[in-house]
Amino acid sequence: MAASVLALAVALLLGASSRVDHGAAAAPVSEEGLQVTYGSTVKLMHEKTKVRLHSHDVAYGSGSGQQSVTGFPEIDDSNSYWIVRPTLDSSAKQGDAVETGSIIRLQHMRTRRWLHSHLHASPLSGNLEVSCFGGDGQSDTGDYWRLEIEGKDKVWKRDQKVRLRHVDTGGYLHSHNKKYNRLGGGQQEVCGVRDKRAENIWSTAEGVYLPVDESK
Repeated sequence: MAASVLALAVALLLGASSRVDHGAAAAPVSEEGLQVTYGSTVKLMHEKTKVRLHSHDVAYGSGSGQQSVTGFPEIDDSNSYWIVRPTLDSSAKQGDAVETGSIIRLQHMRTRRWLHSHLHASPLSGNLEVSCFGGDGQSDTGDYWRLEIEGKDKVWKRDQKVRLRHVDTGGYLHSHNKKYNRLGGGQQEVCGVRDKRAENIWSTAEGVYLPVDESK
């Protein structure tokens, strides 16, 4: 598993993979319909504000004190890559398609921690805090998110509008225009809210999309 992660990281940095999508430089036709599979490393774009889901090794100054998660406006920041993983008890393997209703984990590529939530209050809005926690050998149900695809499609694809609902709290991954003063680059709050809103819709953007494993 470590070797595959390293290979993905190298592909991201060097642009060596034919399935690395860097955004504007890629031909739109060739990227249409790419499936998000387990093991893919992607950026999640917030549909309403166009920021990328982002984290770095900076702790919250309140709440849990865990690693902070924000929305970052720059497209080319390497701290916005997330690896799509199955849950601990899942039989899904690398290269398997991810269907609507699946429970997934998102691992931050740089710090190896998991996208996490709990009942702590978020710093700016007082909603559910979203953090990064754990690591390669440490994960629990606080890292579990249920994929909800907008529309009739059953399989997660690039550019598709989706919601991610936290299993333990019922909160949807959410962002809005509330910005942090102490963090540079116009970073905005990411939190969880329990009701469906336009502000909790996301889509996958740049990344390494592993091909679907057809060997089954």
